[in-house]
Amino acid sequence: LATHNIPQFIDDAVRQLVDAKPQNPHQFLRHVLTPKPQIPFPAVNKGTTINKHHRETTIICTIGPKVSSQESLGQLLDTGMGVTRLNFSHGSYEWFTEVISNWRQALAARPGVACALALDTKGPEIRTGCMTGGEITVTTGSEVEVTTNEAFKNSCTANMIYVDYKDLSTTVKPGGFIYMDDGLLCLEVKECLADSVRCISVNSATLSDRRGVNLPGAKVTLPAVSEKDKADIKFGIEQGVDVIFASFIRTADQVKEIKEFLKANGGEQVQVFSKIENQEGVDNFDAILKYTDGVMVARGDLGIEIPPQKVFSVQKDIIRKCNIAAKPVICATQMLESMVSNPRPTRAEVSDVGNAIQDGADCVMLSGETAKGKYPLNAVQVMADVAHEAESLAQNEAIWRYMKDSTPRPVTSTEAMASSAVALSFDDEFGMIVVISETGDTERFVAKYRPRIPVLIVTDQPYIYRQAVFRKGLRPMLVDSFGATLADKGASFMGDLKAMRRKSSMGGQQLKVNTVLQSACREGKELSLVKPGDKVIAIYDSDLSDGVEEATTLRVITVE
Repeated sequence: LATHNIPQFIDDAVRQLVDAKPQNPHQFLRHVLTPKPQIPFPAVNKGTTINKHHRETTIICTIGPKVSSQESLGQLLDTGMGVTRLNFSHGSYEWFTEVISNWRQALAARPGVACALALDTKGPEIRTGCMTGGEITVTTGSEVEVTTNEAFKNSCTANMIYVDYKDLSTTVKPGGFIYMDDGLLCLEVKECLADSVRCISVNSATLSDRRGVNLPGAKVTLPAVSEKDKADIKFGIEQGVDVIFASFIRTADQVKEIKEFLKANGGEQVQVFSKIENQEGVDNFDAILKYTDGVMVARGDLGIEIPPQKVFSVQKDIIRKCNIAAKPVICATQMLESMVSNPRPTRAEVSDVGNAIQDGADCVMLSGETAKGKYPLNAVQVMADVAHEAESLAQNEAIWRYMKDSTPRPVTSTEAMASSAVALSFDDEFGMIVVISETGDTERFVAKYRPRIPVLIVTDQPYIYRQAVFRKGLRPMLVDSFGATLADKGASFMGDLKAMRRKSSMGGQQLKVNTVLQSACREGKELSLVKPGDKVIAIYDSDLSDGVEEATTLRVITVE
């Protein structure tokens, strides 16, 4: 029992069988191996603001049919979901419209809970066709011809597999490899023909329909934004998504192309996060980082496109560079993969999540764990618990010094003010930092320097309110023209915002900065971030009416 290599849950069942010595072993094992019902996380009462004081890292949840109802989305929010990810590789617009409607209703029932909506593009993926009989089995050493001839699109066999990439024969070279289904099948290229490639199978594997294809080391000629991606992004703009997770970004020009498309279609406020998934993206990362709003380390395809032993070092390098550039970074793929079918993670998975957070990841992502897994709430709770533990080990002042030493000079005045505010927080006992944000610029630099106290972001822009969740340690607060908070007026997440703005404009002028800071202190008290008598650091632009953000004022106030 100590040396076999079988799944943990079977190992545990056998151990229980040996210990119990039941009269009916078959019935005993049937009882032990039957999946137990998931214990739901206690729901937050309607109208309650969740206190996330003790967790700084944001959890991204991928939504599938199992968790697409308003009730399920509400439970994910209550458990700790901070970003809702919709994967546009699957699903129809009708389904996505329903999910987004359910998501908005779940948020409306939870005033004060911030959650962003992310659209993950299909991107320039390469896929196989459909297999004869639904699946095929390729054996080691067998000859396999990979073709782009559409005559085989729906009739792939073990010796003839269709892929939907027309430039295949000019992209790969003899001696190279073709991977299918996340590396499940490896084919070595032997000869390139006009519309096909002759290969030898390196291993045996069973393939089903429409499996993904990777060409490690090859420069794929597919466009960054396909026609499907363009249609999906337009749909996302109409639905009010906050972020585009752009798949398979290889160059900075591809990021620019997506941003130009967003601007041309009324999506200027939508951010672009580049998914680094291949060697070309790694090689061009410094240029990509200059133009992208954020980055996702997408380790699934990345682990096939580059040698797997290099994934962890690339991950650390990307996270470090993003931290220095004040760009949010997400660590994704297989973080708690075993929880797709098991209620508990492996020890290695827990260490993986904790190390990513310790390295500086702003967000960690769940994919199949929530989209199709048996225990979606458990997975979110485990990730939240690991985040708590990892954050408790952070050496914030050492991180601040590292960021100061690693940042090229000169810096902007806004970054200098943000750095000074964080430095001040180490020198005395402060309850929190309040940032009044018009455009989101100041908050990104405050987050960069990793203060050890909570940071409350006050903004009158709903998109800044939601996008703030991508940055580590920030807690956004939405106000109306820097007037009263939505929570103060009992407004719903979306519905009463316009009415409140009309009321504010009738007053003739915006409320002064002091009133905004008083509202922020009230919010801090409600969230148990501060108590009366605590000192608070405030940083803001003295002119809140011009729509331009340049932090000019740093002051200390006392909570009443």
